[in-house]
Amino acid sequence: MRSKKAKRDVDIYTIIFLALAVFIFLRLRSVLGQRTGSERPPFERSPRNIAQGAQDSNVVPMPGTVIDQAPLAPSADVAASADRWKGIAEPGTPLAQGLDAIVAQDSSFDPRHFVSGARSAYEMIVLAFANGDRRALRDLLSSEVYESFDTVIRDREKHDQKTETRFVSIDKAEIVAAEARDRAAQLTVRFVSQMISVTRDRNGTVVDGNPDKVADITDVWTFARDTASRDPNWKLVGTGSAG
Repeated sequence: MRSKKAKRDVDIYTIIFLALAVFIFLRLRSVLGQRTGSERPPFERSPRNIAQGAQDSNVVPMPGTVIDQAPLAPSADVAASADRWKGIAEPGTPLAQGLDAIVAQDSSFDPRHFVSGARSAYEMIVLAFANGDRRALRDLLSSEVYESFDTVIRDREKHDQKTETRFVSIDKAEIVAAEARDRAAQLTVRFVSQMISVTRDRNGTVVDGNPDKVADITDVWTFARDTASRDPNWKLVGTGSAG
C-alpha cells in the first residue's frame, strides 16, 4: 500500500513541476517574443563605429576605449601634437611654443577661430576710430589703448575735422607671436589690408589722406585676455605698423 501511495505522490509532484515549467515557458515567450529572422543585428563596437559615433554626437570616447591597436601604429596624441598648428606655426618654433602655453591655460583656444574674430575686430576698430565711436571702442580696447585713441579723436573734434575710412580688402591676418604669462594670454597679429582714408576740415578740404588713392596698410596689433576669466573676449592692448 505504501509503495502505491508513494508512487501516486511522485506522479502528482511530477505533474505539478511539469505544469509549472510549461507556465514559465509561456510567460517568458510572451515577454521576450520570438525571433522572426527580421531582427537588426546587435551594434558592433568596432573602432570605426566608435569613431563614427564621436563624429555624429557630442559623446567623446574616453581614453582606452579602443584598445586593439597595432603596437607600431603612431600615437594619435603624437600626430595631433605635430599637426596641431599646421598652417599657423612650424613645430618647435617660439610661436608654436607660445600657442602650446596658451592651450595649457585655456583648452578651448582655437587659433583659427581667433584669427577670424581678429579680422572682424580689426575692421570694427578702424572704422569706429574713424567715426569717433567711443562706445564701440571702449568694448574692444584696453584702457591704455582707448586713452590713446580718444586723444586723437578729441583732437579731431577740437579742429572740427572728420575722417572717412573705407576698406577695400583685408588680404592677410596671421598670428606672428604668442605668449602666456600667469593668467594672461597675448597674441600678436599682422594685418595686411587695402583701404581709402581721408580727413577733411569743416569746409570739406582734405587735410590728410587721399580720397582717390588705395593705400596698402600693414598693422601689427596685440590682443590679450585673462584666461581665468569667464569673459571669452580679447581686447586690443597694443598697436604698431610695419613696412
